[in-house]
Amino acid sequence: MESKIDRRTADTQQKALTVNLNPRLYGTFAEIGAGQEVVRWFFQAGGAAGTIAKSISAYDMTVSDAIYGPSPRYVSRERLQTMLDYEYDLLLERLGPARGENTDFFVFSDTVAARNFHGTNECHGWLGIKFQSEAQSEPSQVVIHVRMLDKDHVSQQESLGIVGVNLIHAALLRTADPDTILSSLLDSLTVSRIEVDMVKFSGSAFEGVDHRLMALKLVQLGLSNAALFSANGEVLQPSEVLRKKRILVERGSFRPVTHVNVDMIQCARQQFVDNAADDSEVVTLFEITMKNLLVSGEIDYADFLARADVLAATGATVLISDYFEYHRLATYLRRYTKQPIGITMGVPSLRDLFDDRFYEDLEGGILESFGRLFKNDLKLYIYPLMDKSSRYLITVEKLKVAPHLQSLYEHMVENGYIQSLDFYNKEYLHIFSRDVLCKIREKDLSWESAVPEPVAKLIKERGFFGYED
Repeated sequence: MESKIDRRTADTQQKALTVNLNPRLYGTFAEIGAGQEVVRWFFQAGGAAGTIAKSISAYDMTVSDAIYGPSPRYVSRERLQTMLDYEYDLLLERLGPARGENTDFFVFSDTVAARNFHGTNECHGWLGIKFQSEAQSEPSQVVIHVRMLDKDHVSQQESLGIVGVNLIHAALLRTADPDTILSSLLDSLTVSRIEVDMVKFSGSAFEGVDHRLMALKLVQLGLSNAALFSANGEVLQPSEVLRKKRILVERGSFRPVTHVNVDMIQCARQQFVDNAADDSEVVTLFEITMKNLLVSGEIDYADFLARADVLAATGATVLISDYFEYHRLATYLRRYTKQPIGITMGVPSLRDLFDDRFYEDLEGGILESFGRLFKNDLKLYIYPLMDKSSRYLITVEKLKVAPHLQSLYEHMVENGYIQSLDFYNKEYLHIFSRDVLCKIREKDLSWESAVPEPVAKLIKERGFFGYED
């Protein structure tokens, strides 16, 4: 019986051979760091002379600098872009006059840090392809960032080679469909071996691509458990944003963003900063979980983009994650920083956090979850709740959880793991997102006073959340 490894090899080699046998495709491979793992597939598949104009591996840093110029970081997006631009310009200069009318030129580059001898380094890399979608056209480009999760160097080299072949094959032969490119990146791989946490499409082949949707689809397709995008819609590489920073997160549905959401993050940030032992930079994130987006069973992309737009109106950086459990979110953030981490939430979410039914899949139950959540200087900052029927204000000090967990709750409060937000705006306590959403749909104009002015303006201009004049 054919082994899984044999099938994987056959599938990847067939992709490389398909590219090699396409008479219009011709290009350069430039790889730094982990050797020439990608181009090797094209040499082994056969017919490489019809596809490969040049293959180069500038492994030594001095040699690399002599070709591409000095760089403060060799495994970086900037270094990758320099490689792509330099090799692409050189390719057109040398071969454009002779065969440019009949050739779709491309350059594939990567710069990678695979597992070192001692196993102490971060194993990741940048891969990109710059290509013509047709002869003499302006170039388009796909850039991805990967985390390599295999435990040994040889396996990492193999997975890097496979994802590189997948990227080249998809970009050169499926240029009109970014979704198909994304969905094929881990063909013959699994997310347990390699994670794609950032993608950037650019150029004429990808006009109209909404990068916020691409960030969402990284998580939806299982390429990564989390993805980031900025207020201007750019997909962000998490390490570039979060590395060595203090991080504050607010989770919500943001349908729409209300004064409470903004007040909560501002109050938490002030308290978070006041509690800090140093003045290191604070990154604030608004998080939307896949579970929240899948409440109706399927993702409504228009609704997601509406949420993204109203968050952008507040200047927010957005985290999309598959981390329903808070301890998994904390583990993810701790990957990038040893600085303090804060999570801000309302009393209802805190009450849910102490519902041990959510931890039945953990052998140690709620204690195991809390052990993972609160280690390494993580704190919760809690916004109070005004009970709508009784008008009773529920704060951290007044909240009651299940009797068998009350002692645990009090312990967490007494030791500062759970802190009440002290300087909230009392005029906002009556605001609930679900009520605002209903008022928008019912044409109750009072909803406008519940959201920031830029958010209200955007909702009305674009007809978000069922708004009608």
